[in-house]
Amino acid sequence: MAAPLLTLITFLPAAAGLLLAPLKAEKGAIVRWTALGVSFVVLLLAAVAWGSFQAGGEAFQLVENHAWVPALKIRYTMGIDGISLAMVALTAFLMPLAIRASWHQPNGFIIALLFLETGMMGAFCALDLFLFYVFWEAMLIPMYLLIGIWGGPRRIYASVKFILYTIVGSVLMLAAILYVALQSGSFDVLALQAKLPTSIPADRQQLLFLAFAVSFAIKVPLFPFHTWLPDAHVEAPTAGSVILAGVLLKMGTYGFLRFAIPFFPQAAAHFTPLFIWLSTIGIIYGSLMAMAQSDIKKLVAYSSVAHLGFCMLGIFSGTQEGTQGAVLQMVNHGLSTGALFLLVGVIYEKTHRRGVDDFGGMAKVMPLYATLFMIVTLSSIGLPGLNGFVGEFLVLFGSFKNHPVATAFASLGVVLGAVYMLKMYRDVFFGPVTRPEREKIGDVEKGDLIYLVPIVALIILLGVLPNLVLAKTEAAVKSVVQRYSEVPKVSSEHHH
Repeated sequence: MAAPLLTLITFLPAAAGLLLAPLKAEKGAIVRWTALGVSFVVLLLAAVAWGSFQAGGEAFQLVENHAWVPALKIRYTMGIDGISLAMVALTAFLMPLAIRASWHQPNGFIIALLFLETGMMGAFCALDLFLFYVFWEAMLIPMYLLIGIWGGPRRIYASVKFILYTIVGSVLMLAAILYVALQSGSFDVLALQAKLPTSIPADRQQLLFLAFAVSFAIKVPLFPFHTWLPDAHVEAPTAGSVILAGVLLKMGTYGFLRFAIPFFPQAAAHFTPLFIWLSTIGIIYGSLMAMAQSDIKKLVAYSSVAHLGFCMLGIFSGTQEGTQGAVLQMVNHGLSTGALFLLVGVIYEKTHRRGVDDFGGMAKVMPLYATLFMIVTLSSIGLPGLNGFVGEFLVLFGSFKNHPVATAFASLGVVLGAVYMLKMYRDVFFGPVTRPEREKIGDVEKGDLIYLVPIVALIILLGVLPNLVLAKTEAAVKSVVQRYSEVPKVSSEHHH
């Protein structure tokens, strides 16, 4: 393919954002429809990339490589393997839904979403460390604005906390990137993956690994770096929560798979027991916190801490099954949690309430809404036949081989997940209608179904055909696991 496909996927949204930015408030319809149209074009281009990606071909495909800052050996290098392909497809799928769910928002909100899409796509496609860092930082600004300007009552607190946490991680990562580039004279990710494991002494590798790892762990968010997340989610507007949960948290797990582990496999192996146990604590802690919430949005936010604990468990399992499960779970969590936030948004628009106690008996009032919510709830707790099951199963199956004790604890998270999700569902939808004024709110409107039905359909499709994703990611996952397993391992059970 001659066309620079990844550049188009990455920069179209920002280009549209720049063109739309000068328009006045009364031109809102033009802004919304243009943004939606552009996000659809990006989705089509991502579909082309998906179709042209050869599962058994080159490790990185659709590569574009141009000199950018030759004096510093910085290049504009873009390319995708199966892992980044899955993330690009997820981002491209969720963005039109987020824009459609923000139909009543002001122009600036929609434009911020477009710039956010460019930052996220670029970070998933960049194969130059400096370029990756530029996109990584560029994502922060629109997300900060989405929460800080259009968020809930405590939006300033939440957005400042979000930015402070992330900047601390970014500074550590920048220091590590500069050190690595100065040592090896290159920002090229693939060259570094080949060179770094052998060219840097082990003790330095551990420091560099930790610098990358902390930055990514904050993004994930891995326990104990997670405290910014519930605030950010609760205050973020619906589309902000969808993109935050659906895509931004995956930047952390993606960073481990693309940079932290392939660059420093020995250090990754050394710190594996730590990450396995932090993941396990995160799964149980996130689940227990979710059980204690009375705000539905906060409950879903804490469930993300638990779900991403599973992703991290799989990534550090050191097995093909576990890591495949983690990548699949990254996609699944984006869909099911994105859908949950969209659904909470629907009922919040209607009632301006989202406490579990503010509802009751909603299934009688909103039967179609209750049905969609049920499917997504079951997907979130990993019911066989829906997308959440295969990923969770693979993670636990793969992790059990090397870390049986931690995995046994982690599997409690599956049970706890069912407890808090089903209890919330029961309280909101069953029993008598507790608030008479809710009788009249009406079921889901057609405008909302436009973005709810596609995501529910995909949840069911990936539940039945998980191989749609697994086949594309298999080779990329295998290369990460190989790097990692060639290192002499220390079992987590005997680790002091």
